[in-house]
Amino acid sequence: MASEARVLVVANRTAESPELLDALRTRTMQGPCRFTLLVPSTPHGIAWAADMHGGGDEAEDHRAAFLQELRDEGLNVNDAKVGDPDPLAAIQDECNFNEYDELIVSTLPLHISKWLKVDLPRKARAATGLPVKHVVGSSS
Repeated sequence: MASEARVLVVANRTAESPELLDALRTRTMQGPCRFTLLVPSTPHGIAWAADMHGGGDEAEDHRAAFLQELRDEGLNVNDAKVGDPDPLAAIQDECNFNEYDELIVSTLPLHISKWLKVDLPRKARAATGLPVKHVVGSSS
């Protein structure tokens, strides 16, 4: 029996998006896998400028809602956690302490995504050496 692939899913405002859920369903059809959800506590809007740590409560809300949604779908979720406000730092922290086989990074569409403006999917691939699937989701 093939071992389960360990997939780190990184999302914040797109955590409950249908696009990300579809991508995770598709991934499960490709072979056994176990997901870990990482929600960087990235604030947005005015909070971004005022307080880099202002996104914690919102990140926790996304984490809890998305975890419930994934379990309702019957997807194999190992863990769900809130990470550093800097999404690349959050990914590096998580990959330093746990082993993963691949990353799925979910962002808002290009014209509104702070993560795409800093080229997060490419930087995450460079920083971790893991294959990265980028999913564009709608905000919840």
